[in-house]
Amino acid sequence: MTDSLEIAVPRRIVFGRGKAREMAGEIGRLGRRVLLVHGSRPERVSWLAEELGKSCIVTSVACVKEPDLALVERAVSLAREHAVDIVVSVGGGSVIDLGKAVAGLAGASGGVLDYLEVVGKGEPIDANPLPFVALPTTAGTGAEATKNAVIDVPEKKRKVSLRDIRMLPDLVIVDPALTDGCPRPVTLASGLDAITQLIEPYLSVKATAFTDGLVDRAMPEALKAIRILSERDEPRARDAMAWASLSSGMALANAGLGAVHGFAGVIGGATRAPHGEICACLLAASLSVNSRAAASAGLSTARIDEVDAMLSATFADQAGGNGFDKLGTWVRHNGIRGLSALGLAEGDFESIAEASKSSSSMRGNMVALSSADLLEILERSA
Repeated sequence: MTDSLEIAVPRRIVFGRGKAREMAGEIGRLGRRVLLVHGSRPERVSWLAEELGKSCIVTSVACVKEPDLALVERAVSLAREHAVDIVVSVGGGSVIDLGKAVAGLAGASGGVLDYLEVVGKGEPIDANPLPFVALPTTAGTGAEATKNAVIDVPEKKRKVSLRDIRMLPDLVIVDPALTDGCPRPVTLASGLDAITQLIEPYLSVKATAFTDGLVDRAMPEALKAIRILSERDEPRARDAMAWASLSSGMALANAGLGAVHGFAGVIGGATRAPHGEICACLLAASLSVNSRAAASAGLSTARIDEVDAMLSATFADQAGGNGFDKLGTWVRHNGIRGLSALGLAEGDFESIAEASKSSSSMRGNMVALSSADLLEILERSA
């Protein structure tokens, strides 16, 4: 029984096919000077820009890669220059993270580094964020439901977070139709990221009844959906993955993550490899090592045994002695690259493992992992 509980979720969530095109009026009521953040193809959001333009002044900014420090600084300057009073992101996790960061910092007095954790000063944001609306077009990161934005700091070779509970979106519109036709590699990498973000909060030392409920509902359907989407596009599977992504964002925002994401920011900063693919290639080895380490420490393995059984059933046709190995086989057979192919040299494993220990995600891991454990995860994911 949970003695006390604090739940952090977006102010309002709208979920359903076709909902995005119904919500322009709702967005316009939150602000009149809009910063519209989109991906590399602005034509994909022209419908929203045109609709908002009927009652709002719209300024657009493109996010064509995972947001780095320079891009965030430019976007914040643009928001201030145009005196925007609302930020709207339509895109994948990177687009949502950029919008979230701009909304969080547009009214702040300092520079971006003043508020970044690990590589910056980590100071509290000294102004209320602008209203922020998120419309995800991929199903994976759960960024639409979290209180942080991941920012690449190339000079430090790290990806770190800007974090504030006030950065939770004011309105989230999850329309699975916006994910239809997403390229297969992106679908699989982002989907496996969402699955990782369901598993790690379930195993986290900070898991709660609330986050368990999110995982219990989303996980079985997400595993079925990822197998379907690896073979064909199907609306029902897209719907399930969109729900899984949303649920994973709420779960991680309230229960934290684990070793996979503890590694991911460091590896991403060192290699510039896609976040979802990094998580996908690390998941099987991380689960295997965590299971053994928990048993060796005399901790309960009931939860990770449940995950093992679920993976065994989902990937029963794959080679491997347990669910973790079967997952790893399936991941490799479906084109997810290992760490070496993603650009991480074996000679860097030790420094990556050491740097990952300070990650905030590592603090949620189900068991304290030794340096040898961390190195084994990297070696088995190479």
